[in-house]
Order: sequence, then C-alpha cells, then structure tokens
Amino acid sequence: MQLSNSFSKQTETFVPIEEGKVIMYVCGLTPYDHTHIGHSRTYVAFDTLKRYLLKKGLSFYHIQNITDVDDKIIKRCKETGSDPKTLTSQIHDEAVELFSQLNILKADVYPKVTENIPEIIGLINQLIATGHAYETDTGVYFNVKAFKNYGLLSGQQLDEIEAGSRIDVDESKKMPEDFALWKKTNGEIIEFDSPWGTGRPGWHIECSAMAAKYGKRPDSGLKTLDIHGGARDLIFPHHENEIAQSEGAFNQKFCNYWLHTGFLTVDGEKMSKSLGNFITIKDALSKNSPNALRLFYLKAHYRSPLDYSSDSIDSLEESVERIFNSLGLLKEAVVNAKASAKNNDKEFRQKSDELIKYFYSSMENDLNTPEAIASLFNLLRLANSHCESKSIDCEELVKIVSAIEEMLWILGLKENKKSSIEDKFDPLCSLLLEIGIDKKPKNAEAALELFIAKREEARKSKDYKTSDAIRSGLAKLGIVLEDTKSGIRWKI
Repeated sequence: MQLSNSFSKQTETFVPIEEGKVIMYVCGLTPYDHTHIGHSRTYVAFDTLKRYLLKKGLSFYHIQNITDVDDKIIKRCKETGSDPKTLTSQIHDEAVELFSQLNILKADVYPKVTENIPEIIGLINQLIATGHAYETDTGVYFNVKAFKNYGLLSGQQLDEIEAGSRIDVDESKKMPEDFALWKKTNGEIIEFDSPWGTGRPGWHIECSAMAAKYGKRPDSGLKTLDIHGGARDLIFPHHENEIAQSEGAFNQKFCNYWLHTGFLTVDGEKMSKSLGNFITIKDALSKNSPNALRLFYLKAHYRSPLDYSSDSIDSLEESVERIFNSLGLLKEAVVNAKASAKNNDKEFRQKSDELIKYFYSSMENDLNTPEAIASLFNLLRLANSHCESKSIDCEELVKIVSAIEEMLWILGLKENKKSSIEDKFDPLCSLLLEIGIDKKPKNAEAALELFIAKREEARKSKDYKTSDAIRSGLAKLGIVLEDTKSGIRWKI
C-alpha cells in the first residue's frame, strides 16, 4: 500500500515495523466543548485506513489520547463552575457515542493526561538529563536549538519560527521559540505535584509520553510508531514538537509514517462560533444519516480540503439508499436464481472483476476513496443491469455480493434498515387496526408481512380500495412497497 508521508513529502510503500502488526497513534480530543464535524472528518479517514488494513489481515493497535488538562478546559470550568473531571468525561463519552453512530471503530485505548502524570514527569526529567530541556521560574521548557532536526516535518526554518514566537515572550526562556513542557502554577483548579513544584504539563509533552507508554514494543523496547495521524493544522507546532521531544529523549525515530487530513470549511470559510458556522456532529446527525455524512467525507480524498454543505449531504441520502436497495435486489436475484443454472457470462465476469480490482487498487493508492466509491457504484450498476438479462450468472453474482459487502465494511457504510423500521412499530400497529387486522405482530417486520399478505389478498379479490389504503398508509410512514419479479419488497 502507498501512503503520502507528510514528513518525507513523498508517497511511500507502507511497511510496518513488525510484520502483520500496526501501531497507530491519532491525536484525540480536548473535551471542553461538543465535538464538531472537523473532528469526525479526521476520525472517519483514519477509521477507513484502519478497516482497510484489518481486511488485509494486519492486526492493529490504535491509541487515541484524551487531553483532559488544557487552558481551554480550565477557562470553561471557571466560566461554568464545572468540575474538570466531570466536564471532560461527559463530553468525551458523548463524542465516543457520536463516533459510534458514524460507525467508527473504537480505539484500543483512550489514555488520559490526568492518568499519566508520572510518565510525563519521567519524560521531562529525561529531556533535562539529555540537555534538551531546562527549568525557569515559570516552568520547564524544551530547548529547540538543542534538537538539530527541528522543523523537518513542517518545513519551517528556525529563524522563521523564532520570528513568529516573539509575541507575548516569556523573558525567563532562553529563546522565544522554546516551548513549555511543564507550566508552574499556584492554586490553579487543575495542578499536580512535580520535582519543579505544582503545575501542569504542556500540550505537546502529553502525546509524546502516552505514545511512548502505549506504543512501546515489549520484545524490542522500540518506541517507534508505524503511523501517527491528525488534522493538518496539528503539523505545527504540535506534531513538530512531539518529534523533538520523543527523539530528543529516547534517541529513536518517533514515527515512520505521518498522515494528515485536509482542512474542513463551511461554505468556504473556516468554522468558527463567531461566524455562526460552527457545526457539531450532533447537529449534523440531526439533519442527515450517519451513512450520508460518512459518504460525504469519503467522496473527497482524505488529504484534500473539504467544504461542508448541507445540500451536498442531502443529495447523498439518495445515493446511500441506492446502494442498499441495489444490494438487496442482488441478494434476491441470487436467492431466486435456479440452482441448476450454470451460465458463465465471460464479458460480465471480466467487467465485474476489473471493477472489484479497481476498488482495491484505489485503496492501495494512498487511500483514494473517491475512486474506490466510483468503482463500487459502477459495480452495482453493472450487476443490477445483469439481473435484467434472461440468463443470470449466479456464481458471479454471489461473488459480487460478497465483494460489495466487504467494500461497504471497509468504507464503514452500514445498513440500518431494521433499527429504522422498528421505530415505526406503534404507528404500523395502528394502521393494521385501521384496515381491519386485529392480530398483534411481534415486531415491525412481522407487521409488514401482514400488510403484504393483506394487500395481495385484496388485489386478487379486486379490492383496490383496501390495496390502495395499505400502500398510501405505509407511504405516509415513509415505507414504500415495491413489486419485483421475485415478489413484493419494502424499503424505508
């Protein structure tokens, strides 16, 4: 598989350090406010990469930190009177639930800063010992000039970084560009004991410490990550500083492959509360289905900028419906095809095999999901068109159905037909009584079977009033009955 490495600025063949095993660290949330669509864009991208590598047979260890110590959290707690631990736990729990709705696989571990203070202090001590850090009256700082490779990830020169660091300079630091590893405090609402007095860790050191702890390889002691990911705006200073800290302390390469997602804007502008265009995941999912939102993210390459548009996502609802309706028709065709039919349609097999191969070659090409999705739709169209022919190649259709289901799993698109229909159970029971059926079904799908049987009975007896009443009544509930070659089917 080819991946675009932000560090080398090259597309490289992905080779994990340990054969068959991947360790990936993705920068997690600072849970002081509701998680937004920029977060979900990033996490959907890395979830798709994870799913694809899992399907390739690799095992995966996914670390995603929780920054539960931060200036923004302290500010919010002072404004609201909230307890920091309660606030961050509630907001992160809500975020994980929303990620679950988006069918994002959970990380293997969600380490919290507050639970890893000893490891952070240990790492700072190591940096002091190696000459990469020093203590002042205000805290402990990383000496940027002591790390010769500083700036290689972001491509910035040290003099440019120094010039940009001269606003609000802490005079106790050796150089303006030096960044905090430990901030000394006195009576702050979040603070910890340390060899340098009470205080709290800087933002960057937290990730280095947790990556070293959870990404360490027990057999070799190596702390190098296979993949480190996050949004593009984390390249500098956050990821640049992680590299400096980790390599300065351990004298090992910190990460082999750096991957970053593109910026997400709203109607062409950066998302901001002051502009009134700040969209939480909760807001987005109140308007659109998880599948449509996920498909919206994946129809753009993960490295490309993406502009959020509610209209664009609305249009994808129909695309999602088309995917699962088409797949349903293919499954019915397979079931209803004669087992004895041994038709071998060479042209159909060649075209379908090419489309399946193209899906995977697109994913191999730096996770090119737009091309992979195009291949999926082309395969659905080809297969459904084949089902209209007089002689069906059942063996190839079985293969295609299996391939499509695997593609959908990799893309994280999941049919929610049953859960959606069960939400309509009570109104379906009321409608049954209206048309004269007093039998109580056990669930919504059983209710629909009663409707279909009653409608068939009404049509045979030319009772079109009852037949039409069933169809229109179900339509008002958002359920459509379709007449197919193999019988009547329903869809939301």
